[in-house]
Amino acid sequence: MLTLTPSVTIYVCLQPADMRKSLDGLSELARAQAGQDPMSGHLFLFRNRRGDRLKVLYWDRNGFALWYKRLERGTFSFPDPRAGTITISENVFQQLLGGLRLDRVWKVTLEPQIYIDSASK
Repeated sequence: MLTLTPSVTIYVCLQPADMRKSLDGLSELARAQAGQDPMSGHLFLFRNRRGDRLKVLYWDRNGFALWYKRLERGTFSFPDPRAGTITISENVFQQLLGGLRLDRVWKVTLEPQIYIDSASK
């Protein structure tokens, strides 16, 4: 498995991804959903709509690398996709690959954004 340094952040993109996407398509999703540079060395996790497939995209010194896992039974359970992107620790990442349900561990509270128009005062 991957050996990660403490400076690596693991981003979980909660919106289901088209698993036909490869390096370029997933790097664009990393930019759009996580708002991060995919060449930063961080890991970006993507799950398909059914939840039985997971792709991990990362920059490995001189090029992109892609890791792919398909479950024969069960699904990868993520929190509400409206949360956008979350970060997880390496320990939770290893447990996720082993079957941990992120939707039970990571409680995401969606709060409405309140904007105050300073011009109306």
